[in-house]
Amino acid sequence: QVQLVESGGGLVQAGGSLRLSCTGSGFRFGTYAIGWFRQAPGKEREEVSCITAGDRSTFYADSVKGRFIISRDNAKNTVYLQMDSLKPDDTAVYYCTASNYQCYSVWEGYDFWGQGTQVTVSS
Repeated sequence: QVQLVESGGGLVQAGGSLRLSCTGSGFRFGTYAIGWFRQAPGKEREEVSCITAGDRSTFYADSVKGRFIISRDNAKNTVYLQMDSLKPDDTAVYYCTASNYQCYSVWEGYDFWGQGTQVTVSS
């Protein structure tokens, strides 16, 4: 069964760091682009980052550029999102998504998604 599982969320103070993990199973993880989206109350769902399968090209939303770093370890079927200099505006449920073709700018472009992990940034 195809599955994506996010982990690593939690409560941190503004300025702190957190590393999210997305682990996939049931599909050829290494051939899929992996994206990270977030959804906060009162806000539109936003893609914050994506990494391609082949050349590991990366995408970052302007809102997180310079603060977040996406990477992947295909041997572990895992993509990471290192989040530094966190702000209260980063508070959201974070979801990982998988595409068998490319990174997409919209949720609907992806084939699979996880259940999400909550990130809360205080102060």
